[in-house]
Amino acid sequence: MSTVAEPLASSPVLVAPSPAPLDNTRFAITPLFTQLSLAVHAAAYSDLPAQRADDVSITATGGGVGAVVRNLDGRRPLTAALVQRLQNALDDNGILVFKQQLLSDEQLLAFATHFGPVFHSPADVPVLGSSDHGGTAPDVVPVANVEGGYTGNGELYPHIDHQWTPLPSAGSLLYAQEVPRVGGDTTWYNLAQAYADLDEETQRRIEGLQLITYNPFVRASGQKRPLYRTPDVTPLGHGFPHPLVRTHPRSGRRILFLATHSEVELVGVEPSVGIALIAHLRAHLSQPKYQYTHRWEVGDIVHWDNQATLHARTAFDAGERRVLKRVSLAGARPF
Repeated sequence: MSTVAEPLASSPVLVAPSPAPLDNTRFAITPLFTQLSLAVHAAAYSDLPAQRADDVSITATGGGVGAVVRNLDGRRPLTAALVQRLQNALDDNGILVFKQQLLSDEQLLAFATHFGPVFHSPADVPVLGSSDHGGTAPDVVPVANVEGGYTGNGELYPHIDHQWTPLPSAGSLLYAQEVPRVGGDTTWYNLAQAYADLDEETQRRIEGLQLITYNPFVRASGQKRPLYRTPDVTPLGHGFPHPLVRTHPRSGRRILFLATHSEVELVGVEPSVGIALIAHLRAHLSQPKYQYTHRWEVGDIVHWDNQATLHARTAFDAGERRVLKRVSLAGARPF
């Protein structure tokens, strides 16, 4: 399954065959019609054998974060023990790389929702894909440089998805259907370990600080985005303060909840002090020892903990296709 894309005009597409349609009017005259309802309905009536916890292997990536999951078929029902094993592995490793998958959009959605409900930002807080869908992004977002897709082919700096929203997403699953021959790699950063490695004085200094991350989608394309908002810069969108050091809701680990290139501001901190402190923390968390770079293969699904990792993408040739599908999972208010 390590196929890579051909040039734009002839790039192959990895698309799973749609499952046989089910009669979804069995219990009611009105048929189901939303993608999520149809996906879960179809998965509930699957005739495939259940995937067991002892079927799969989970091994560390060897980088600063992450583990690789093999021998798992995301189309099959998952036992409770397997779901719990995968959730524990995600908490321990930050990201999980599922190899050799072949899923339709609905099967991807059904697989993802074993780990939580789908993320939807409020209609008054724009996110990737929301502007084209009445203020609410679709459940399956095409992260692609083809018609109907988002993010293009340029470099994406290290960021935390939806950090600027009232309730940032808990995680995402990104599924590769087409990949370029060179570039388009994704690097994840271990923010839990970055916090743990801070000296005690710095940990005490940042305890209790609140960070506003400003929404990048309210600025025009190409408009300058400062790394730190000072009083002379008018904010274009609402700011939602979240802890600079957040606590993971399941593992209890402390996390440096900070991206490297977002427009941010520390609440109640004198700007010159805030600028220096944020620059120091960003230099610290950017060290290679906290990173794992994933070279995508067709059929990969990467599930990352958005509460405990950053991720970035390298640029790639606009003449090649990169088609991935993303499902993001809802999160609670950071604490």
